[in-house]
Amino acid sequence: MAAGVRWLDAADPAGRDRPVLVHDGARPLVTPALVGAVAAAVSRHGAAIPVVPVAETLKRVEDGRVAGTVDRAGLAAAQTPQGARRGLLLEAFDRFPPDGPDTFTDEAALLEACRIPVHAIPGEPANLKVTLPDDLRRVEHALAPVAARTGFGHDSHPFGPGTGLRLGGVEIAGAPRLAGHSDGDVALHAVADALLGAAGLGDLGRLFPADARTPRGIASDELLREVVARLAAAGLAPASVDVVVIGARPRLGDRLDAMRDAIAALLGLDPGTVNVKASSGNLSGDEGAGRSIAARAVATVRAVA
Repeated sequence: MAAGVRWLDAADPAGRDRPVLVHDGARPLVTPALVGAVAAAVSRHGAAIPVVPVAETLKRVEDGRVAGTVDRAGLAAAQTPQGARRGLLLEAFDRFPPDGPDTFTDEAALLEACRIPVHAIPGEPANLKVTLPDDLRRVEHALAPVAARTGFGHDSHPFGPGTGLRLGGVEIAGAPRLAGHSDGDVALHAVADALLGAAGLGDLGRLFPADARTPRGIASDELLREVVARLAAAGLAPASVDVVVIGARPRLGDRLDAMRDAIAALLGLDPGTVNVKASSGNLSGDEGAGRSIAARAVATVRAVA
Protein backbone atom coordinates (compact mmCIF):
# COMPACT_ATOMS: atom_id res chain seq x y z
CA MET A 1 0.00 0.00 0.00
CA ALA A 2 2.86 2.37 0.81
CA ALA A 3 4.32 1.79 -2.65
CA GLY A 4 1.00 2.68 -4.25
CA VAL A 5 0.66 5.91 -2.28
CA ARG A 6 4.22 6.90 -3.16
CA TRP A 7 3.54 6.19 -6.84
CA LEU A 8 0.52 8.49 -6.66
CA ASP A 9 2.68 11.17 -5.08
CA ALA A 10 5.27 10.90 -7.84
CA ALA A 11 2.57 11.10 -10.51
CA ASP A 12 0.73 13.98 -8.85
CA PRO A 13 3.06 15.84 -6.45
CA ALA A 14 0.59 18.72 -6.07
CA GLY A 15 -2.18 16.49 -4.77
CA ARG A 16 -1.03 15.74 -1.23
CA ASP A 17 -4.30 17.03 0.20
CA ARG A 18 -6.35 14.60 -1.85
CA PRO A 19 -8.06 11.74 -0.03
CA VAL A 20 -6.68 8.22 -0.36
CA LEU A 21 -9.03 5.41 0.66
CA VAL A 22 -7.92 1.89 1.52
CA HIS A 23 -10.53 -0.86 1.43
CA ASP A 24 -10.38 -4.44 2.64
CA GLY A 25 -11.28 -6.81 -0.19
CA ALA A 26 -12.84 -9.14 2.38
CA ARG A 27 -15.68 -6.61 2.78
CA PRO A 28 -17.64 -7.06 -0.47
CA LEU A 29 -20.88 -5.42 0.72
CA VAL A 30 -19.58 -1.88 1.11
CA THR A 31 -21.92 0.69 -0.44
CA PRO A 32 -21.06 3.70 -2.61
CA ALA A 33 -22.72 5.86 0.05
CA LEU A 34 -20.22 4.75 2.70
CA VAL A 35 -17.28 5.27 0.34
CA GLY A 36 -18.50 8.79 -0.36
CA ALA A 37 -19.03 9.53 3.34
CA VAL A 38 -15.48 8.45 4.21
CA ALA A 39 -14.01 10.52 1.37
CA ALA A 40 -15.97 13.58 2.52
CA ALA A 41 -14.83 13.10 6.12
CA VAL A 42 -11.20 12.80 4.99
CA SER A 43 -11.47 16.04 3.03
CA ARG A 44 -12.87 17.76 6.09
CA HIS A 45 -10.85 16.22 8.94
CA GLY A 46 -7.68 14.81 7.39
CA ALA A 47 -8.26 11.17 8.28
CA ALA A 48 -11.40 9.11 8.87
CA ILE A 49 -12.70 5.59 9.33
CA PRO A 50 -16.21 4.08 9.56
CA VAL A 51 -17.12 2.39 12.83
CA VAL A 52 -20.11 0.52 14.21
CA PRO A 53 -21.06 0.24 17.90
CA VAL A 54 -20.18 -2.95 19.71
CA ALA A 55 -23.52 -4.57 20.47
CA GLU A 56 -22.41 -7.77 22.23
CA THR A 57 -21.28 -7.96 25.84
CA LEU A 58 -17.50 -8.38 25.82
CA LYS A 59 -15.71 -10.87 28.06
CA ARG A 60 -12.04 -11.17 28.86
CA VAL A 61 -11.12 -14.85 28.69
CA GLU A 62 -8.03 -16.37 30.28
CA ASP A 63 -7.14 -20.08 30.12
CA GLY A 64 -10.60 -20.91 28.80
CA ARG A 65 -12.43 -19.16 31.62
CA VAL A 66 -14.15 -15.80 31.86
CA ALA A 67 -11.86 -13.47 33.74
CA GLY A 68 -14.04 -10.38 33.60
CA THR A 69 -16.49 -8.25 31.66
CA VAL A 70 -15.14 -5.46 29.51
CA ASP A 71 -16.99 -2.14 29.64
CA ARG A 72 -18.08 -1.56 26.05
CA ALA A 73 -18.90 2.12 26.57
CA GLY A 74 -16.90 4.07 24.02
CA LEU A 75 -15.90 0.96 22.08
CA ALA A 76 -16.57 0.54 18.38
CA ALA A 77 -15.61 -1.91 15.66
CA ALA A 78 -13.56 -0.42 12.81
CA GLN A 79 -14.49 -0.99 9.17
CA THR A 80 -13.08 -0.03 5.82
CA PRO A 81 -12.64 1.94 3.65
CA GLN A 82 -10.26 3.91 5.82
CA GLY A 83 -8.84 7.11 4.46
CA ALA A 84 -6.46 9.98 4.94
CA ARG A 85 -5.03 12.83 2.97
CA ARG A 86 -2.14 11.53 0.93
CA GLY A 87 0.39 13.74 2.68
CA LEU A 88 -0.57 12.33 6.10
CA LEU A 89 -0.14 8.77 4.87
CA LEU A 90 3.27 9.58 3.41
CA GLU A 91 4.28 11.14 6.72
CA ALA A 92 3.21 7.99 8.53
CA PHE A 93 5.07 5.67 6.12
CA ASP A 94 8.21 7.74 6.48
CA ARG A 95 8.01 7.41 10.25
CA PHE A 96 7.07 3.73 10.28
CA PRO A 97 8.37 2.11 7.05
CA PRO A 98 6.47 -0.99 5.90
CA ASP A 99 9.65 -3.07 6.18
CA GLY A 100 10.37 -1.85 9.70
CA PRO A 101 9.85 -3.75 12.97
CA ASP A 102 6.48 -2.16 13.77
CA THR A 103 3.24 -3.67 12.47
CA PHE A 104 -0.26 -2.23 12.48
CA THR A 105 -3.61 -3.93 12.04
CA ASP A 106 -5.04 -1.13 9.90
CA GLU A 107 -4.28 2.31 8.53
CA ALA A 108 -5.97 3.98 11.48
CA ALA A 109 -3.59 2.27 13.90
CA LEU A 110 -0.64 3.54 11.85
CA LEU A 111 -1.99 7.09 11.92
CA GLU A 112 -2.70 6.86 15.66
CA ALA A 113 0.92 5.86 16.27
CA CYS A 114 1.94 9.09 14.53
CA ARG A 115 -0.43 11.13 16.71
CA ILE A 116 -2.49 11.97 13.63
CA PRO A 117 -6.17 12.43 14.65
CA VAL A 118 -8.57 10.01 13.01
CA HIS A 119 -12.22 11.02 12.71
CA ALA A 120 -14.87 8.32 13.22
CA ILE A 121 -18.06 8.27 11.14
CA PRO A 122 -20.99 5.83 11.30
CA GLY A 123 -20.29 2.61 9.45
CA GLU A 124 -22.76 0.10 8.06
CA PRO A 125 -23.69 -3.10 9.90
CA ALA A 126 -24.03 -4.91 6.57
CA ASN A 127 -20.42 -4.04 5.67
CA LEU A 128 -19.20 -7.28 7.21
CA LYS A 129 -15.76 -8.83 6.86
CA VAL A 130 -15.63 -12.32 5.43
CA THR A 131 -13.58 -14.28 7.96
CA LEU A 132 -15.45 -17.53 8.60
CA PRO A 133 -17.43 -19.81 6.26
CA ASP A 134 -20.70 -18.54 7.70
CA ASP A 135 -19.69 -14.99 6.72
CA LEU A 136 -19.35 -16.08 3.11
CA ARG A 137 -22.83 -17.60 3.18
CA ARG A 138 -24.23 -14.32 4.54
CA VAL A 139 -22.60 -12.42 1.70
CA GLU A 140 -23.92 -14.87 -0.89
CA HIS A 141 -27.41 -14.43 0.53
CA ALA A 142 -27.13 -10.64 0.45
CA LEU A 143 -25.93 -10.63 -3.16
CA ALA A 144 -28.44 -13.19 -4.42
CA PRO A 145 -31.00 -11.67 -6.80
CA VAL A 146 -34.42 -11.09 -5.32
CA ALA A 147 -36.96 -13.54 -6.69
CA ALA A 148 -39.74 -12.10 -8.82
CA ARG A 149 -42.61 -10.76 -6.74
CA THR A 150 -46.24 -10.60 -7.76
CA GLY A 151 -48.96 -8.03 -7.08
CA PHE A 152 -52.66 -7.63 -7.87
CA GLY A 153 -54.50 -4.49 -8.94
CA HIS A 154 -58.15 -3.57 -9.49
CA ASP A 155 -60.00 -0.43 -10.53
CA SER A 156 -63.49 0.53 -11.69
CA HIS A 157 -64.99 3.78 -13.02
CA PRO A 158 -68.52 4.68 -14.15
CA PHE A 159 -69.14 6.28 -17.49
CA GLY A 160 -69.42 10.03 -17.31
CA PRO A 161 -70.24 12.91 -19.61
CA GLY A 162 -68.26 13.49 -22.75
CA THR A 163 -66.53 11.19 -25.20
CA GLY A 164 -62.98 10.05 -25.82
CA LEU A 165 -62.56 6.91 -23.73
CA ARG A 166 -59.01 6.32 -22.46
CA LEU A 167 -58.39 2.64 -21.88
CA GLY A 168 -55.16 0.68 -21.73
CA GLY A 169 -53.16 3.70 -22.81
CA VAL A 170 -55.10 4.27 -26.04
CA GLU A 171 -58.00 6.56 -26.89
CA ILE A 172 -61.22 5.14 -28.32
CA ALA A 173 -62.84 8.02 -30.15
CA GLY A 174 -66.61 8.26 -29.94
CA ALA A 175 -66.90 6.01 -26.90
CA PRO A 176 -68.17 7.61 -23.68
CA ARG A 177 -65.49 8.81 -21.32
CA LEU A 178 -65.02 7.31 -17.86
CA ALA A 179 -65.60 9.63 -14.90
CA GLY A 180 -62.85 10.22 -12.39
CA HIS A 181 -60.31 12.67 -11.01
CA SER A 182 -57.86 11.51 -13.69
CA ASP A 183 -58.68 10.48 -17.24
CA GLY A 184 -60.28 7.34 -15.77
CA ASP A 185 -58.10 4.73 -17.53
CA VAL A 186 -59.02 1.76 -15.34
CA ALA A 187 -56.62 -0.61 -17.13
CA LEU A 188 -53.56 1.55 -16.43
CA HIS A 189 -54.76 2.15 -12.88
CA ALA A 190 -55.05 -1.59 -12.28
CA VAL A 191 -51.56 -2.16 -13.72
CA ALA A 192 -50.13 0.62 -11.53
CA ASP A 193 -51.71 -0.84 -8.40
CA ALA A 194 -50.47 -4.33 -9.26
CA LEU A 195 -46.91 -3.05 -9.68
CA LEU A 196 -47.06 -1.09 -6.44
CA GLY A 197 -48.41 -4.13 -4.64
CA ALA A 198 -45.64 -6.36 -5.97
CA ALA A 199 -43.04 -3.83 -4.84
CA GLY A 200 -44.66 -3.21 -1.45
CA LEU A 201 -44.98 0.50 -2.23
CA GLY A 202 -48.58 1.15 -1.25
CA ASP A 203 -51.28 1.92 -3.78
CA LEU A 204 -52.14 4.46 -6.45
CA GLY A 205 -54.68 6.29 -4.30
CA ARG A 206 -52.09 7.09 -1.67
CA LEU A 207 -49.55 8.28 -4.24
CA PHE A 208 -52.07 10.35 -6.18
CA PRO A 209 -55.05 11.24 -3.97
CA ALA A 210 -58.20 12.42 -5.72
CA ASP A 211 -57.92 15.97 -4.40
CA ALA A 212 -56.04 19.19 -5.12
CA ARG A 213 -52.67 17.43 -4.70
CA THR A 214 -53.27 15.65 -8.02
CA PRO A 215 -54.12 17.73 -11.10
CA ARG A 216 -57.68 17.06 -12.24
CA GLY A 217 -57.82 15.19 -15.54
CA ILE A 218 -54.19 14.02 -15.26
CA ALA A 219 -53.29 11.43 -17.88
CA SER A 220 -52.96 7.93 -16.46
CA ASP A 221 -49.84 7.52 -18.62
CA GLU A 222 -48.15 10.02 -16.30
CA LEU A 223 -49.30 8.14 -13.21
CA LEU A 224 -47.93 4.86 -14.53
CA ARG A 225 -44.61 6.43 -15.50
CA GLU A 226 -44.26 7.75 -11.95
CA VAL A 227 -44.98 4.29 -10.58
CA VAL A 228 -42.22 2.83 -12.79
CA ALA A 229 -39.87 5.54 -11.50
CA ARG A 230 -40.76 4.64 -7.89
CA LEU A 231 -39.95 1.01 -8.66
CA ALA A 232 -36.60 1.99 -10.16
CA ALA A 233 -35.73 3.99 -7.04
CA ALA A 234 -36.39 0.83 -5.03
CA GLY A 235 -34.12 -1.25 -7.28
CA LEU A 236 -37.02 -2.94 -9.08
CA ALA A 237 -38.48 -3.06 -12.57
CA PRO A 238 -41.63 -4.49 -14.16
CA ALA A 239 -41.21 -8.04 -15.46
CA SER A 240 -44.64 -9.03 -16.78
CA VAL A 241 -48.26 -7.90 -16.72
CA ASP A 242 -51.60 -9.63 -17.34
CA VAL A 243 -54.71 -7.40 -17.59
CA VAL A 244 -58.37 -8.13 -18.05
CA VAL A 245 -60.83 -5.34 -18.89
CA ILE A 246 -64.39 -6.03 -17.75
CA GLY A 247 -67.40 -4.29 -19.29
CA ALA A 248 -70.32 -4.77 -21.64
CA ARG A 249 -69.27 -1.83 -23.81
CA PRO A 250 -67.49 -0.89 -25.97
CA ARG A 251 -66.30 -3.96 -27.81
CA LEU A 252 -62.53 -4.16 -27.50
CA GLY A 253 -61.47 -7.18 -29.54
CA ASP A 254 -59.72 -5.17 -32.27
CA ARG A 255 -58.03 -2.82 -29.78
CA LEU A 256 -56.39 -5.28 -27.37
CA ASP A 257 -53.11 -5.47 -29.30
CA ALA A 258 -52.82 -1.68 -29.31
CA MET A 259 -53.42 -1.63 -25.56
CA ARG A 260 -50.80 -4.33 -25.06
CA ASP A 261 -48.24 -2.36 -27.06
CA ALA A 262 -49.04 0.89 -25.25
CA ILE A 263 -48.70 -0.71 -21.82
CA ALA A 264 -45.47 -2.45 -22.82
CA ALA A 265 -44.00 0.84 -24.01
CA LEU A 266 -44.95 2.62 -20.78
CA LEU A 267 -43.34 -0.15 -18.71
CA GLY A 268 -40.26 -0.59 -20.90
CA LEU A 269 -41.22 -4.21 -21.59
CA ASP A 270 -41.26 -6.44 -24.63
CA PRO A 271 -44.89 -6.77 -25.79
CA GLY A 272 -44.52 -10.52 -25.37
CA THR A 273 -44.44 -10.05 -21.59
CA VAL A 274 -47.73 -8.12 -21.54
CA ASN A 275 -51.16 -9.67 -22.04
CA VAL A 276 -54.42 -7.75 -22.36
CA LYS A 277 -57.80 -9.43 -22.66
CA ALA A 278 -61.43 -8.38 -22.37
CA SER A 279 -64.47 -9.87 -20.67
CA SER A 280 -67.77 -8.55 -21.99
CA GLY A 281 -70.32 -11.35 -21.72
CA ASN A 282 -72.31 -12.88 -18.87
CA LEU A 283 -71.55 -9.92 -16.62
CA SER A 284 -73.59 -8.69 -13.69
CA GLY A 285 -73.73 -5.41 -11.84
CA ASP A 286 -72.77 -2.05 -13.32
CA GLU A 287 -70.28 -3.60 -15.74
CA GLY A 288 -72.92 -5.94 -17.14
CA ALA A 289 -75.43 -3.11 -17.40
CA GLY A 290 -72.95 -0.97 -19.34
CA ARG A 291 -72.76 1.68 -16.64
CA SER A 292 -69.06 1.21 -15.82
CA ILE A 293 -65.83 -0.52 -16.81
CA ALA A 294 -63.52 -2.39 -14.42
CA ALA A 295 -60.05 -3.83 -14.84
CA ARG A 296 -57.96 -6.34 -12.95
CA ALA A 297 -54.23 -6.86 -13.34
CA VAL A 298 -51.53 -9.20 -12.10
CA ALA A 299 -47.95 -7.93 -12.35
CA THR A 300 -44.53 -9.26 -11.47
CA VAL A 301 -41.47 -7.17 -10.66
CA ARG A 302 -37.80 -8.13 -10.61
CA ALA A 303 -34.72 -6.79 -8.96
CA VAL A 304 -32.31 -4.76 -11.09
CA ALA A 305 -28.64 -4.03 -10.55
